[in-house]
Parts: sequence; C-alpha cells; structure tokens
Amino acid sequence: MKKDFPPVPSRCFILAIIKTSLLLQTATGDPRTQMVQITCGHQLVQNSSVSATNFVYTMENISQRMQGSGFGVAVTGSGPDTNYGLGQCYGDLSLPDCELCYAEARTALPQCFPHTSGRIYFDGCFLRFENYSFFEEYTGPGDSSVCGNTTRKNSTFEESVKKALSSTVVAAPHQKGHAIAQEAVPGAVNESAYALADCWRTLNASSCEVCLENASASILECLPWSEGRVLNTGCFMRYSDKDFLNKELGTQSSKGRTTVIIVSIVSSLVLVVVGIAVGLYIWRQRGIAKKRRGSNDAEKLGILPDGREIAVKRLFSNKRHRAEDFYNEVNIISSVEHKNLVRLLGCSCSGPESLLVYEFLPNTSLDRFIFGNYQSFTFVLVLTWKHFRSGTVEQLYDPNLLLHNHPNGNVKNEILRVVHIGLLCTQKIQSLRPTMSKALQMLTKKDDHLPAPTKPPFIDESMMKLTEKCEDPSYPLKAGDSASIATISNSSFCPR
Repeated sequence: MKKDFPPVPSRCFILAIIKTSLLLQTATGDPRTQMVQITCGHQLVQNSSVSATNFVYTMENISQRMQGSGFGVAVTGSGPDTNYGLGQCYGDLSLPDCELCYAEARTALPQCFPHTSGRIYFDGCFLRFENYSFFEEYTGPGDSSVCGNTTRKNSTFEESVKKALSSTVVAAPHQKGHAIAQEAVPGAVNESAYALADCWRTLNASSCEVCLENASASILECLPWSEGRVLNTGCFMRYSDKDFLNKELGTQSSKGRTTVIIVSIVSSLVLVVVGIAVGLYIWRQRGIAKKRRGSNDAEKLGILPDGREIAVKRLFSNKRHRAEDFYNEVNIISSVEHKNLVRLLGCSCSGPESLLVYEFLPNTSLDRFIFGNYQSFTFVLVLTWKHFRSGTVEQLYDPNLLLHNHPNGNVKNEILRVVHIGLLCTQKIQSLRPTMSKALQMLTKKDDHLPAPTKPPFIDESMMKLTEKCEDPSYPLKAGDSASIATISNSSFCPR
C-alpha cells in the first residue's frame, strides 16, 4: 500500500530544524581535532588476531567511559597480549566536542598495529595503548616538544608566555590536572599569551606537578616562536599568541549564564512554533495531494478467498483517456510471459472506476524467482569460482571501469589478487581460511605467494551447470520453470 509522505523540501526543512536544535544544545566550542603527533612502538605483538580483538574492545570501553567524563581507562585480555588503554580530553572541551576528538584519535591510532604500543596527541585529546600498565608514568624517553616556526615574537610576548605557563603549572595539580591561563599586555597588539596544561587523571598531584615542571622547561625552548607544545608521557602543555581555548562553563559570569538560558528558552519556543507551522503545512499538503490524485496512483492490497495475496490497482475515471489506458495496460500485461513479471489475475471495467488485479510479490522476492532459494545466496560465489578456475576473471569486471584505459597496467593483477584472497576466505574447511590479520597482510604485501584456494562450500557440479545456464540473459524459459507465467487469454481491445 502506498503511503503518503511529506514533500521532500518539507522533510529536509524538518531535518534542518532538528539539526539546528541539537547544535544549539551541544556545540559549545572547537573540538580541536588537529593531530600534533603519533608515535608507535617498535615491538610487534605475539598473537595478531588476539591482540587486534583486545585492542578493539579496549577502544570501545574507553569510548563508553569518555561519554560521561571525558576520560577513560580500560584493560582487556591477559598475558603478553593484554591491552592497556587510556584516553582523555583536555579540560576545556565539552563532552560533545570530546566525543568528536576521541573519534578522530581512535580512527588514526590503529596505524600503529601490529606494534604493541602507540600514542597520539591531538590539540584537544590524547589516546595511548600499551601491553603493560603505564597509568602512573609521567615521564619517559618519548617526551618531545613541537614548536611553531612561522612567526617570531618580541620579548614582551616572551614574558607573557612565561607568566601564563607558570600560572598553569601552579594551578593544574590542584584542579584535577587541568588549568588554562591568559596573560594580556596592556596597550600592545597581538602580544597576549594563551596557555593550557593537562595531566592525565591517573596521576596524583605530585606526579602531575613534576610532569608540568618538566614540560614548562621544555616548552620555553620554543620561544621566541609564537606557538609551542610539549607532548610528555604524563601531560600536555601548549602556548600560543592566538586564543585557542574554549570557554569553560565554570568560568562564565552569572550574567553570561543568564544570557545562555534566555537564548535557549527563546530558541526552543521558536523551534516549537516553527515545528507546529511545518506540521500544519504538511497536513494541508497531504489533503491537497489526496484531492489531486490522478490515474495509476491508487494501489491496495487484498486477500482472495483461497488465501492468495493480491494487489488491486484502481484507475480513476477519466472520460477522455480512461478506456485507452485500461485496454492498453490489459493488452500489454496479458501478452507478456516472463518469470520476472507479476501476473494479471483479473480486471473489472464496470462502474465509474476500472480495477486491475495483480498477484502480489513481497520485497526481496525477485531474486528467489530468478535464481531459486538455493542459488540466491551463493550465485556470486559460484560465478566467481567458475571464472577463477577457467582463468576468465576479467569477465567479472564492470565494463564501466574501463580498465583497459587505466594508466596503471598492473591494476588487473591487483584485482585478480583480491578475488584470489576472497576465495581463500570462503573455503569450505575453516582451518584453511586465513585470519583477518593474515588477509590484511596478503593485501598489503603484494609480492607474497598466495596458496591455491579450495572449492567453496555449497558448490557442486549441478550448481556450476545451473550458473552457466543462467548467465545468458537471453536464456529461454521452459514450460516447467517455477515462475509467474500469465495464463489468461490474450484479447485485443479497440477503444472507441
């Protein structure tokens, strides 16, 4: 049965309203998803499949914990393949912005696999994994600094930076490891300094203080450049001449909070009014659409006394073209016999409306009528195996790819290798199938020799013959094929 939906512009307008509403509630600042540095370890994992599974579970557990606090640790597995993970957003990021930053970090960090460790620093968050417990570490050989090299500042700016950094080093250990500072220079232009310091929440106050003191000493070497960052094992520090800090809710004045509340209430009221107006508009458009329906627009479902489902199509009265439309459709449907087409079971032309009764075929049933229930799930695999055995894999290529004009002449060999690996992954004997890590290695190391694949499951000689028979689109139907064949008489009608 056909359902009435709002016009496309109206639906887009509704989605825009919902999206705007969500942005008003969640977008509080810049998620700062710019990557600063990624560092991977040198040791390789012992069991790649187990380590990969543990890594995925660790990242997922950290994600769930960060949704509520912006910080999370997780441990998965046991023995040498145990995975320890830590993720944290810097203190000035809101939770929605934190989720965005963590999502970017989580996407990039798997570059370090199959190594046992890796850490990634963003301007808004940090993520690390190891095969040992590192949660209390605050210094290490991997500590480094990243300095900007585009703008040199004067001594006034240097003094502002030192004051701002000193302020964060003192405040952060007593504020859950987070502090920001701004040092403005009266009467000077672009000489203000902005600083941020964050310790990982697994550190105590004394470890945090030591880490930030080391970071402050390292970051001062970036002066007189306009920007600097320190990426330590237990903390992150940054200064800049640009205001990169997000406004924290705890530091807003009461007047600012009042303004936010008023704006939120007014915005909500406006959205409610607009939503009601859009709803009335859609309701009115539906009523108009019902009145303006023409022919070929009304289809209903029904059930015959014998239990068969049918689809009834109603042709509305049209004095000028009614008879012509009706007889044309009856002639065409009744004269065509093909198993991919529904059957016309009957018709009625009495009264002001004409009715056509078709057999009803539910969604996803076409493939079963074409290939049968057995073959529908294995047709692609059968076809691929057949061409691979006969050395005609190129017949599987989409002609629209124009591979013969591809500048890389080796592209066909690469496609053949992908098909080869796919058949290895679908072998009947489970022990012969490569693991995901092995399959990834086969795809990346193109010079490695590939073993010959064995026959996939559910394939026998009868299936191969059936595939060859069904490949030809001009293959004629047999009288005994299971299909929907129109059996009513073919009568020619000539409208007056």
